[in-house]
Amino acid sequence: MKEAPSFVAIAALLGDQARATILNALMGGQALTASELAIEANITRQTASSHLGKLVAARLLSVQSQGRHRYFQLESPDVAAMLESIMGVAQRSRTARMLPGPRDPALRRARRCYDHLAGELAVEAYDSFVDRDFIRLTRQTDSKDTLALTAAGQNFFGALGIACARVDKSRRPVCRPCLDWSVRRHHLAGRLGKALLDFCYQEHWAKPVNGSRIIRFSPIGEQEFRRALFS
Repeated sequence: MKEAPSFVAIAALLGDQARATILNALMGGQALTASELAIEANITRQTASSHLGKLVAARLLSVQSQGRHRYFQLESPDVAAMLESIMGVAQRSRTARMLPGPRDPALRRARRCYDHLAGELAVEAYDSFVDRDFIRLTRQTDSKDTLALTAAGQNFFGALGIACARVDKSRRPVCRPCLDWSVRRHHLAGRLGKALLDFCYQEHWAKPVNGSRIIRFSPIGEQEFRRALFS
């Protein structure tokens, strides 16, 4: 008998409605308590604790204690990327006439994908960076898309004051393509993707909407975003 693929256990965890809801609630990158996640999933605190224990054991979630509370969040950007990809596959499996991605126009426009910008604005920015050769997409022998930050890109982002070439302890790539499940094209992830979203906050172009993954750009903020990054 052949050994089952290694993703079977992970797929089984994701196949539960309550656990899927918990993971989706954490896609905004924030840390939430078991009580908050129980409310999100519409389950009891005890049931939530059982689900959270399984997700932590599988290294899909991490937990940190602070005072009387324990806070849960996604274990790593790789987990967020996996969930975003699954959302895209789920949308493609629906009727072609249906609008892909979230129905809320604000979520489609700009939202958090773990710690970086996703949505229509993020995809437009990614396409602009590729067109101007700031980031270069290559396909490896295993058919996996990879991104490299070019010298022109280092100069461009450096001039804006966006630090993106630092090496962090996780050895996270500087830039990585992330398939956007609402637009079905790539947006920018990795350390550069995070730095870009942080820069939008720093410049007061946009701010997160409490209790949601939505990133709200002001009219002037979107104008400045386009002027700085697209021109």
